Amino acid sequence: MKTTAERIEKNKVVLQIEVPQEEVAKALDKAYHKLANKVNIPGFRKGKAPRKVLEMRIGKEALLDEAFEFMAPAAYSKALDEQKLEPVSRPEIEVVALEEGKPMVFKATVITKPEVKMGQYKGLKIEKKVDEVTEEKLNEELESLRSRHAKMVVAEGAAVQDGDFAIIDFEGFVDGVAFEGGAGKSYPLQIGSGSFIPGFEEQIIGVKAGEECDVKVTFPQEYHAADLAGKEAVFKVKVQDVKRKELPALDDDFAKDVSEFGTVEELKADLKNKLEKAAEEKAEREFHNEAVKQVVEGAEMDVPSVMVESRIDNMINDMAINLENRGMKLDQYLAYTKTDMSGLRENYREAALINVKTDLVLEEIVKAEELKVTPEDIQTEISSMAAAYGTPVEEIEKIVREQGHMGALLESVLRKKAAQFIIDNIEKA
Repeated sequence: MKTTAERIEKNKVVLQIEVPQEEVAKALDKAYHKLANKVNIPGFRKGKAPRKVLEMRIGKEALLDEAFEFMAPAAYSKALDEQKLEPVSRPEIEVVALEEGKPMVFKATVITKPEVKMGQYKGLKIEKKVDEVTEEKLNEELESLRSRHAKMVVAEGAAVQDGDFAIIDFEGFVDGVAFEGGAGKSYPLQIGSGSFIPGFEEQIIGVKAGEECDVKVTFPQEYHAADLAGKEAVFKVKVQDVKRKELPALDDDFAKDVSEFGTVEELKADLKNKLEKAAEEKAEREFHNEAVKQVVEGAEMDVPSVMVESRIDNMINDMAINLENRGMKLDQYLAYTKTDMSGLRENYREAALINVKTDLVLEEIVKAEELKVTPEDIQTEISSMAAAYGTPVEEIEKIVREQGHMGALLESVLRKKAAQFIIDNIEKA
């Protein structure tokens, strides 16, 4: 087999592939046997009609086309190996010559992985910054814990304040006419939550239990109910009760109620340890991400658009699966967020480009440093996946092997090892 490769653009290559006449003859023979067993020809049993008779029945072109389908995939794959090309798109095929008794010649135009010109990836100077757990942060965490265990109590005779829960009856009117979905009874509205139409909650402030008021608002232009969008409305509101959070006392009894500790001091010490651990983990993530980011930004490459579009496809597919797991369809999400597929793809474009560049850089490090995957690496990755999904290790391993995901898993492990290589080779301050 003869192969030539012409690079017509940075990442676009035209392969011209010539398959010897002997291989063409074998492929024609395979094509004849395959089609002879499919085509009914009067006077002959299936598969027994002579080749000339079959050609007269279906035409020589059909036989040649079938032979091409036998030859082209293997020839194309072999040509890629010979020319050391990694395609990132399906090839565009053009048949140049396809005749019986002659070599077959065809062209395959394909987009290939870009060349990556690496910058510095060893000896980076990056400082890991761990946020200090101050007394102020610790007190904020304690107040948050008290708030989560607060009781809602009726504030007798009090006027509604920001942060209160106003238990209200309401009915909305547009041009003096009540509209569908505009009424509610005993609704617990938290003032300041922003859960109602803009301007509604502020007008409840100062009203006491048992009092009534008119709330005048204008529906947003992008309101989900088109018949109300942009219209002025008046809500007749009655405040039934005003409820406020009653925080528990910060004492030893509180510590016993919300934890396994017997004193506030023990509780505070535990909270501080957890905050310090969280700060350390956050710093480690940011340190890791910054290191990889610097290496990616220091590399030069011309990423083909097809790679970015493919990554966007994957991101949207993952999003659709996550939405379905929460009981929502992708088209429902698009309607809710007032966007379309084109807008969604554009939202993902920058992240997709960064992800593709990151993968290409990490793959380049894998090659340069000759990183390898060990059986222990595979087992660690599978165990990590099992823990993340709450599934037995054996089941994950079975899925990976039976569904053909081992190649993707190996690539993922290698990229992680490349990222760790960057971290391990950071110059210590």
